[in-house]
Amino acid sequence: MSWQEFKKKLFGPYVYWNLLAMVLVGIVLCVGLWIWMIQYTMHGESVEVPQVKGMMISDAEYALDKLDLVTVVVDSAYVRSQPAGIVLDQKPTPGSKVKSGREIYLTINQKQTPTNTIPDIAGNCSRREAEARLRALGFKIGPMEFVPGDPDWVVALKVNGREVYAGERVPNDVPVVLVVGNTEIGADEDEFGDLFGDSLGGNEEVLDGYEEEIF
Repeated sequence: MSWQEFKKKLFGPYVYWNLLAMVLVGIVLCVGLWIWMIQYTMHGESVEVPQVKGMMISDAEYALDKLDLVTVVVDSAYVRSQPAGIVLDQKPTPGSKVKSGREIYLTINQKQTPTNTIPDIAGNCSRREAEARLRALGFKIGPMEFVPGDPDWVVALKVNGREVYAGERVPNDVPVVLVVGNTEIGADEDEFGDLFGDSLGGNEEVLDGYEEEIF
């Protein structure tokens, strides 16, 4: 094939029409993709997240469904002062702008008080170690009680005035009272007993005479 024939085929109308068709197909594909992306991402369309915190879960689901938002319960907590099934928290926050079909994550109040297992603390650790272990497990610590014994050594645990033991399950929101040893309590009682005994021992005759006078 000569150079003249090659140039004639290369720059002939057949080639131009093919190139033009390819350009047109590319334009159509780009426009179609752009329109699909707008519809898929709902560009420029947004929904304001309503306030559902404080609603019962059924009411919250209804309010979100009306706006084409999806309710997802992701967590639960326990607040004694709130009824079971009420929404305690929501994400995204009220007033946020989101797309239709967005999932709204809710935390609701559970029906039963959560409980924890009492660890093996009584008679095995000091006050500070016991407090650290209980707090790490989610327990609340109440005012301590003191009894005669080794200083700062945990003798027992109490919940609602009742002694509890390792392995027993108790409510999280009830304070655990540490019964702790204190040498000063025993010393004070012994000192008082010795003083009272000495006083009686040194004055037995006086007391006997006083009793005879009375009777």
